[in-house]
Amino acid sequence: MVLIAWASLGPGAAHADRLAGAALAQQGGPGITACLACHGARGEGQAAAGFPRLAGQPKAYLLKQLQDFSNGKRKNPQMEPIARALSARQKRDAADYYASLPGWKADAKTAASSPQFLLGSRLAIRGNWNKGIPACFACHGPDGAGTPPHFPALAGQPSAYTRAQLKAWQAETRSNDPQGLMKAVADRMTEAEIDATSLYLEHPLLSERRE
Repeated sequence: MVLIAWASLGPGAAHADRLAGAALAQQGGPGITACLACHGARGEGQAAAGFPRLAGQPKAYLLKQLQDFSNGKRKNPQMEPIARALSARQKRDAADYYASLPGWKADAKTAASSPQFLLGSRLAIRGNWNKGIPACFACHGPDGAGTPPHFPALAGQPSAYTRAQLKAWQAETRSNDPQGLMKAVADRMTEAEIDATSLYLEHPLLSERRE
C-alpha cells in the first residue's frame, strides 16, 4: 500500500516541479530575472543576441550548468548572479521545466549550398581526424539532438552562442566540460572551422529516419 501511494504521488510531484519551474521561467522571483527575458518564451533562445536554446536539453545537463554558474566554475556575467539567487530546489525545478519542453525542429529554410555551410556539415557529421577533431555528432548524438545526461543538444543553437562557447574553451574562460574534452577539440579548430560549424549547427540538415 505504501509503494502504491508513493507511485501515485510521483507524477503529481513531477508536475508540480514543472509548474514551479515554469513560474520561474516566465515570472522570475525576488532577485531572479525571468528566464524568458533572455531565453525566449518557450526556451527557444535568441539567435540575434546569442542566448542559447534551453528547451529539450537534458535535465542533468541544465542542472549542472546552473550549479556551475552558481559556484563560479562556469563564468557568465548575466547567469552567475541569477544562478546564485536560485535555491537548490529552484535549480532543479527550472531544469525539469526546460527539459520537458519540445526540442528544436528542422524547417525548410536551410541554405546548404555555401562552402562555409558544407565545411560545417563535414565537421559536425564526420569531423577531421587528420587534425584530431571528432565529429560533433559522435558525442552529441545523431543530428546533434543531444545525448543525455552529459552532452547537450547542439541542433538549433544560435550560431553566435556556439561560437562563443568554442572560443571560451580555447581561451580557458570556460572549463566545465567532462575531462577537458571540449577544450581539446576547440584548440584544434581554426577560426574558419569554428564559424562554419557554428553556422551549420544552427540549422543542420537532418538525416532521414525510418520508423
